[in-house]
Amino acid sequence: MKTTFKSYAVGLGLGLSICGASLAAQPLLTPDQLQPLLQQADVRLIDIRDPKAFEAGHIDKATNAPYGKWRGPATNPGELPDTAKLVALVQSLDLTPATHAIVISSGADATDFGAMARVYWTLKSLGLKELSIVNGGMKAWEAAGKPVGKTQTQIAASNYTPTFDANWLATRQDVGQHLDLSNAALVDSRPDAFYQGKVRAPAAKLSGTLPGAQQLDFNQWFVPGTSQFVDATKAKEIAGKLQRQQGQDTVAFCNTGHWAATDWFGLSEMAGLPNVKLYAGSMVDWTQSQEAPRMANQPGRAQSLAYDAQKWWEKNFK
Repeated sequence: MKTTFKSYAVGLGLGLSICGASLAAQPLLTPDQLQPLLQQADVRLIDIRDPKAFEAGHIDKATNAPYGKWRGPATNPGELPDTAKLVALVQSLDLTPATHAIVISSGADATDFGAMARVYWTLKSLGLKELSIVNGGMKAWEAAGKPVGKTQTQIAASNYTPTFDANWLATRQDVGQHLDLSNAALVDSRPDAFYQGKVRAPAAKLSGTLPGAQQLDFNQWFVPGTSQFVDATKAKEIAGKLQRQQGQDTVAFCNTGHWAATDWFGLSEMAGLPNVKLYAGSMVDWTQSQEAPRMANQPGRAQSLAYDAQKWWEKNFK
């Protein structure tokens, strides 16, 4: 009898484990995987395109929450919005920790994916557990012949009051400590011109990168010639390029925490690396410090002045 009960208990435990694993949301969904989920009551499809694009045609289950609502001020869009604004946004979308929130955008290109990844990261930091991104966005949905309509979905607001979990966030102070102690893998998600200090974001005060940073251009995460994110096997291969000590944090950064959100998603959610963080403010925040920021790959003074003059000309005469 004991043997029978023990066998039953083991089998039950294994069954529950398998069941639990099957309930975990996949970070990436194809249009075919998304379609049946739209019938489930606990699913919320969040369309982060601008209102005009949304009104022109969207998936009927979707609710519009434009990307700008998830971003900071013009002086540094990478900053997190005020917590009260994020709470109000989450509640307006009827989100709770039990909700499966699925993020979709246009899928126009690799840069557009960064918007979905940044919203995914924000929702995870606000306590949501079941999260997914539609791989390829609306572009993939329409290419698969899926229905597009103009029906506006009405949802009731939730009363969930999230608190921000900083487990996946790196601040300017955190990065400064990592530089002091040399105890993190700093990952620059930008293309060559930014990493090499040849160009910079308009709101950044200096060109260059963080000292000791490794470059992992966000474009590497996509099937060549498409806006389709790679599968988990390829993601692990890309993540394997990083030099990272066991137990160390990995901090992804870019200009304003947009491209870096793609690196964070690939490293953390697809490749499964632990302790991956996003420097939300990124190089714009770093270079706006009142103290002289530590930098690498900085151009010479003459080159910097020439670059500033060129940008001034373009702004005023083009």
